Amino acid sequence: MKRVAIGVKTKTGRAIAVALSEQLEFIGREELILCDESTKQPYHDVMELPWNESIVAVKPAIATIERIAAEALRRLIASIESRGLRVECVAVVGPADRKLERIGNPHIRAHAAEGVLFRAVVEKAAKVNRRQTRSFVDPAAELKRSAGEVKSALEKLGKIAGAPWRAEEKSAAIAAWAALTARRSS
Repeated sequence: MKRVAIGVKTKTGRAIAVALSEQLEFIGREELILCDESTKQPYHDVMELPWNESIVAVKPAIATIERIAAEALRRLIASIESRGLRVECVAVVGPADRKLERIGNPHIRAHAAEGVLFRAVVEKAAKVNRRQTRSFVDPAAELKRSAGEVKSALEKLGKIAGAPWRAEEKSAAIAAWAALTARRSS
């Protein structure tokens, strides 16, 4: 059974997922919807509140987002595994945790909080689906490959995947590749 990693590049409310096999074979790509319209920007909805109150106020929305994300990832894993493959790891690319309370501008803080939130939600969805998870801010740094090697591999994958093959897809593919490389060396 071929082992597969799913690389996921998170965005606000959605994510781009790219699945690769250990042989760096393109398995598939999908956009994951991680929320509904009422929970797309939960920190924006409460940004006028003091930060400590915002954290409490968004909890119901986060619970909904976590449920939606876990189900979206479950469907993707089931789709891949229905083809006789085994999803071993979900590699998530998104912003690192940070001290959000230090961001003075409420609007900037809302954007930063949502970036961190959607990365964390996909990490949790992987755990709910009993998959190992790796998180990256810069997955290319983990590959220990030259920029030319990475570019060449991404070009080959992009030709197989077809359009669109934007920065989001490339980032997700690099995360899957980095997770597979780490698993081979451990």
